[in-house]
Amino acid sequence: MRYRLDVVAPNVADAVRCAGGWVYDRVMAGWDVTVLVGADEDVRPLEILGAATLDLESVLAAWEQRPHPQTVAVAAGLFGRDERVRRGVLGALEQGGTEVTLWGGPVPSELGGSVDPVQHRLSAAARAFKAAALAAACGAATEPVGLSETFCCGMMASVAADLVPAS
Repeated sequence: MRYRLDVVAPNVADAVRCAGGWVYDRVMAGWDVTVLVGADEDVRPLEILGAATLDLESVLAAWEQRPHPQTVAVAAGLFGRDERVRRGVLGALEQGGTEVTLWGGPVPSELGGSVDPVQHRLSAAARAFKAAALAAACGAATEPVGLSETFCCGMMASVAADLVPAS
């Protein structure tokens, strides 16, 4: 059985910009990574990173029936805008066993003590593939890809050692 990461994103560009390098590195480490985005999105940038995709609305409608991943990553803005996402994140934090990672800000106040800043240092390959995915998502050259991506994470007893406390 392989580890699973589900990424819940408002759109493809946000997923690539904020978590694309981490997605790529987890795929290369043997994880099954699925990005949940709108059905009308061009998912080619996520395919460049090696991720599978599913329609966000379909998955949220049947969230309770979906097998729980080892890690779920969520755009912080979706937490505040979608009650189903909020319930899923809070449930995962309460039950334990699932690493919950958020990107973007601000971190919702009700999660204040439940999550801590962490970062993932991107491999050289992740930086290259993220740059290609960003170009595909944005239609042109974009800002340079940094050496790391920053998140807030709950349940730091991670199944992977790729997230470390942010300095």
